[in-house]
Order: sequence, then C-alpha cells, then structure tokens
Amino acid sequence: MTGLRQTNEEARRIRALFEAQGAQLVETDILQPAETLLDLYGEDIRGRAYVTTDGVRGEMMLRPDFTVPVVQWHMESNADPARYTYSGKVFRMQEEDLSRPNEYVQVGYEVFDGKAPVQADAEVFAIIAKALDGLPVRAATGDYGILTAAVRGLDTSDARKAALLRHIWRPRRFRALLERFGGKSDVPATRAALLAKADPMADAQVVGLRSAKEVEERIAALREDAQTAPIDSEQIAMLEELVSLRETCPNVLGNLRDIAVDMPSISKAVTRFSQRLDALSEAGIDVDALEFEGNFGRTSLEYYDGFVFGFYSETRAGMPAVATGGRYDALTRVLGRGREVPAVGAVIRPELVVALRGQA
Repeated sequence: MTGLRQTNEEARRIRALFEAQGAQLVETDILQPAETLLDLYGEDIRGRAYVTTDGVRGEMMLRPDFTVPVVQWHMESNADPARYTYSGKVFRMQEEDLSRPNEYVQVGYEVFDGKAPVQADAEVFAIIAKALDGLPVRAATGDYGILTAAVRGLDTSDARKAALLRHIWRPRRFRALLERFGGKSDVPATRAALLAKADPMADAQVVGLRSAKEVEERIAALREDAQTAPIDSEQIAMLEELVSLRETCPNVLGNLRDIAVDMPSISKAVTRFSQRLDALSEAGIDVDALEFEGNFGRTSLEYYDGFVFGFYSETRAGMPAVATGGRYDALTRVLGRGREVPAVGAVIRPELVVALRGQA
C-alpha cells in the first residue's frame, strides 16, 4: 500500500503542476468503445488491449491510452487554444515481457493550439522536463514530420507512398517495403503466380469478408504496382540516412539542411525543426545537449505525426520510458470529422518517478 500511496501522491503533485500551467482537469471512462480504436489502428490494437463485449454497447476496450478520448472530448467542445490534464490507470497487454505491469497510472498534459504549434511543442516538452527535474533521466527526441515529408516526396506511385506511410510505425515492415519498391527483393512467389494468370479470378473462391469486386480491385492494384518503376537508389539512401541520424539536435539540423538540398520535400519540416529548437531554447532547454534520433518512437501508438520525445532512466537500463509525448495533428482531423486542430501532449508514469526519486 505504501507504493500505491506514494504513486498517488506523485500523480497529484504532477497534476497540480500541470493545472498551475492553466490545464483543465478532465476525466474519461475506463471502458472505451472498441470501434473507434479499431478504426484508427486496425486489428493490431487487439494485441495490445483488453477487449470485452456487452449486449448494449457492443465491443469495449479497457482504456489503453488517454489521448483518444481527450481528443474526442475536445473536438466536441470547440475550444482553442485549450490545455488539459488527467490522471488514472491505462491497461496494456504484455505478452512479450510478463515482468512489465499490464496496468499502470499515467498523468498527462495536452495542448490544443492552432496559432502557435511550435511554441506548444516547446511548452509541453519543457513542463515535462520541469516535472522530472532533479531525477537521473535523459531526454531523446525525434520528428515524424521529416520522415513523412521525405516519403511523400519520393518519385513513385501514390499507392507506394501510401503503403510506406501506413507502415512508418512498423520499422521492419517499412524496411521490407522499401527494399521491394527499390527492386532489392523479389515479389512473393504466391503473388507472382497469381499475377501471371491471364484471369486470376477464374479459379478463385471468395473467402472471408471481401467481395469478388474487392478482390478484383486488389488484384488490379497489385498488377499496377508490379509495373511501377523501382524507387531510385539515391532516394532510398537518403531515407536510410534520415532514420539513422543520431546526434545532438544542432548537429542533426546541419545534416538535415544538407539532405534537403537533394530532397527538397523535407525543407518545410526542417525549417519547423529549426524553429522548434529556438522555441525550446527560449523555454530554458539546453538544445546543444539535446539528443535527436531519426528512428525514435517508431514502435509506439500510431497517432504521432510530428515532434516526438521521451525521458529515460540513466541508472536503470531496463526501465520503461518515464515520460513520452509528441504531436498528433492528424488524429484531431480523424476524430474531428475533417476539422483539424494542431495538438501535442505527453504522459508521465508517476510510479517510475517514485522509483527514481531515491536515486536522484
């Protein structure tokens, strides 16, 4: 009980810090409609969440995260700018590492601000750093906006760009697609055999939820893809350079500017990166020592689309991230039915703060 009491006290301390920043306290239901999360993430979310069903509300999930319900609540309120805080348990399956808890407390801070998004990025990062001040933690940052801009600028079909963007959060799948689209790996044998048939539907049996028309459209898309020229090797090399970047932010900025000369599609994202460093510096962050990783955060929940960051223990290598956050503008567009409000937020795990407190 002592550990639980300390965790709750720490959660209240952090939440009070966020409220002092002007954040409104909000509460969300522990049971969330599964349909919304399945629409956002597909069936993959089932492997990370606890699902139940009742005869009235249908499929429901134990809350895997606070951001989605907070965004839904905000998009109905029409407030802008707005700041929110919350605290409570989230629930995640841990099939690969049973030593990690499947339920734990999060305390969050979310900013919806369409007028000064770069400053909002810096504000959220800075207040998380303040909440963790004095603890043995290091910060790491990344930027999905740069990688997505690079993919959108590739000289290839829209279908291939869409496939790569869809799998940015799955590094192995992304890499496999990049190799295939670059002509470095063969088309799967079963697919090649299917496309070699004069009429692939002649002996086909429709199984599952797809109709015959949907299957035909899929085959047509595969044939079109098979005729698409490989992505240029130099463009692939620049993509690989982007994800392999790992240096302090000022040094990375210089590298990004060099890459942007040959890949102009990332120029706006690089400018925003530079502006964010200025805003972080103005917020009191030592950007000269701040780390950037081009591959950072690519296995987290799939709503981040810009600035991302995390704080990690410097003394306990196996400890999960003490805090994580990032920008998720596209999520507001989806949940706002086309209306978008730039948004950025972060969460802290208070029990990990308690665990590190004695090592400060």
